[in-house]
Amino acid sequence: MFSGSLRGRLLWWLLLPLAAFVSVSGMMSYRNAQTTADLVQDNALLSSMRIIGEDIDWDNGSVSIQIPPAALELFESPEQDSVFYRVEASGHRLLAGTPELPLPPHVGDTPKLYSTHLEDGRAVRAAIYVRQLYDSGRTEEVVVAVAKTEGSRDAMVWRLLRPQLFGEVLTLVLAMVFVYLGLTFELRPLMKVKDDVADRNPSQLKPIRVTRLHVELRPIVDAINQCIARMGQQAATQRQFISDAAHQMRTPLALLAAQIQFARQRENRDAPLTEALAGMHKSSRKLTTLTNKLLLLAQAESAAPAGACERVDLSALIAGVLEELIAFAQSREIDLGAELEDGLIVTGDEALTAALVTNLVDNALRYTQPGGRVTVHTQRSNGMAIVRVIDNGPGIKAEARPRVFERFYRASNHAEGTGLGLPIVREIAHRQGGTVTLDAGEGGVGLVVTVEMRLWTAAPKYGAA
Repeated sequence: MFSGSLRGRLLWWLLLPLAAFVSVSGMMSYRNAQTTADLVQDNALLSSMRIIGEDIDWDNGSVSIQIPPAALELFESPEQDSVFYRVEASGHRLLAGTPELPLPPHVGDTPKLYSTHLEDGRAVRAAIYVRQLYDSGRTEEVVVAVAKTEGSRDAMVWRLLRPQLFGEVLTLVLAMVFVYLGLTFELRPLMKVKDDVADRNPSQLKPIRVTRLHVELRPIVDAINQCIARMGQQAATQRQFISDAAHQMRTPLALLAAQIQFARQRENRDAPLTEALAGMHKSSRKLTTLTNKLLLLAQAESAAPAGACERVDLSALIAGVLEELIAFAQSREIDLGAELEDGLIVTGDEALTAALVTNLVDNALRYTQPGGRVTVHTQRSNGMAIVRVIDNGPGIKAEARPRVFERFYRASNHAEGTGLGLPIVREIAHRQGGTVTLDAGEGGVGLVVTVEMRLWTAAPKYGAA
């Protein structure tokens, strides 16, 4: 059950030897309790046997015995054990006690302890010895045996063992709790590494920095950082290649467009050639647009995440972008308007912010039908600047909205486009600490693109009164 958990596996390996130690310690405690209980029981049997043996005497030439109460009071216990004794003279003549108590085959003057069973199957512990009685040159051997059932002995074993077992089990439980808490605390740096990696933006390729990292974990993090460095270098190389390629393609594309335009202006009565030149001009224009978009995307990706700290007047910037696009809007007979809040200052890169707004409005103008409406709306909310571009065009289906941020994906083929506009918008927004969301317009008509940007906060001036 711990196969997928490092904490569980470490806990398992720590508890296995601890559980083995507790088991061995429990067995030793049980044996010690048995030894102690046996010693107490055997001493009581020997004492009772001696008390009975000392009260054997001659009476008018014959052996007589009087069992003192103290000999049996030694065995009083809450377990109500049964006590048996047997006193025999020579010739197996029973002087006192019960004949059912079995005797060992060989008995001597030295006290002997043994275990046996009664006829009804009960186990008893017994002590026996032979006392020599002398009278007028006459010797009499008297066998004295005392036995007791083992209820009090077993009870004593458990009374002695119970505190030991409780202490050992409590030690095991406390060890489990403290080891688990200790592992949880000590694995926190590893969890921080996990959170650092999981919460990162895919384009964030900074080294992992975790304080108080264990020596055993540092090689892992170092290896991850080396991998991140290689990935960052590769990504930077790719972005630089795209940027260089786009720059290199701009000049020949501009020359090609000029040459095609010049060829189209020449008098030529060959209709197929004229049509071919028109197609070349259109393709050249699309290729130029794609190159510019790729260059802009490479520029956005190469910017430091949330690193731009310029003061950007968003309201003035949007107004300037709309002035540049008003001619395009008029050519498509689209009503382009704005509701701008004055003095809306954001933190970011001015050129990238202008590219973000331009792509948003340009997309809305391209995909809105002639006679439609596009409105740019700005406001403040919860310390953020909110920019909304609202149109009453065909909109984007809910299931397609997540995919429009993929490069070269186009939700509609009814208008010319590169499939890079919204990816560029999202990349710029994320790089500047913002977000982009898509929603349906009012009544489910059109599309609302919402961009949140960080408001400008002036750095504090130290030493100011």
